[in-house]
Amino acid sequence: MINLAKRDIEHTLGKFIVTAMGVGMLLGIVLIMIGVYRGMMVEAEILLNDIGADLWIVQEDTLGPFAESSRVHEDLKNIIYVMQGIDKSEAMTFQNIQLPRKDKSVLAVAVGYDIYGAINPINPKRLIKGRKLKNDHYEIVVTDKTGFQLGEEIKLGRNFYKVVGITSKTVSSGGDPLVYISLKDAQELQFLYSNKEIQNDEARGIENSESYRVNAIVATVKDGFDVDKVAHDIRKWQHKNVYTDKQQRDILTKNLIEKSSKQIGLFTIILVIVSTIIIALIIYTMTLEKMKEISIMKLMGLPNTLIIEMIVKETILLGIFAFIFGNIFSHLIYDKFPKLVVLQIPDAWILFGVIVFASILASFVGVKKVISADPAAAIGG
Repeated sequence: MINLAKRDIEHTLGKFIVTAMGVGMLLGIVLIMIGVYRGMMVEAEILLNDIGADLWIVQEDTLGPFAESSRVHEDLKNIIYVMQGIDKSEAMTFQNIQLPRKDKSVLAVAVGYDIYGAINPINPKRLIKGRKLKNDHYEIVVTDKTGFQLGEEIKLGRNFYKVVGITSKTVSSGGDPLVYISLKDAQELQFLYSNKEIQNDEARGIENSESYRVNAIVATVKDGFDVDKVAHDIRKWQHKNVYTDKQQRDILTKNLIEKSSKQIGLFTIILVIVSTIIIALIIYTMTLEKMKEISIMKLMGLPNTLIIEMIVKETILLGIFAFIFGNIFSHLIYDKFPKLVVLQIPDAWILFGVIVFASILASFVGVKKVISADPAAAIGG
């Protein structure tokens, strides 16, 4: 039997391909939006993975440094260390800073840590140039996204910091570049005030005692000990909020990314609906263009089912070709985005199923027109 859909597509091949490419660009954007969400999930866990802590001890009644302000005493790490079940414990700070450049400043998140401590947040696998921090003062490790080179000096606060190492693919949960400085330098940047401010405080009888504070204590648990039990003991005796690694990831992914994920999801749904409407309009237009031919086929005795099959096949093929072009388009541009975009095969297959289903729905517009076609129109011209 003659394949009517194939013959009709061959007759208007150029128009069919251009149309599929246009719809494909919309589907490519859909894949990019899904990839942005996946990238946000990956970026949210980069620092957590590099630190590798089992427990995060933060200020009482707070969600920790990634969600809100948290301040605890630095020497709390020593108290945590001697508690039963604790293997390692270190104090760390996390703060937003501006890295000044000639063209424009770069917003970054600075991680302050004890360079002689047992927990080092710098992942050796991500260090592509230079070395880790070796001195307590005036050294900094930056990510390649900041644009700084080895040996450059960066002015932070009152001092200049020399770039001694460069990492790759190190970003905060918000996608900002990560930089690493010593804990002493980080405390000075975050908690110490200007000379005038200190003089004013002294005149008021206020003594600055925050220079020995940090944002969180991170700890690892010995093998054989229950992480939740150790966390419970710390909450009970130290009156601090304690989050396990899983809970900290939930805070990042649910509390901080949930709103963004809803926005991306809504935008993705809208794009899929728009794509479906466009496909339906295109099929409807293509059906109108060949109404005379359809009337002739009906007059010749061809059943409606055969003509309907032609319309449905054309619609599905249009959706499939649009999906292919969308994949090509998304893979060509995804690395041009400032934020990480992660394209995954399962997401593409889910979108493929949605597009096939949407194409079948869109074909009903053309099918309805075919059913209502009058064979007498072929005679009437």
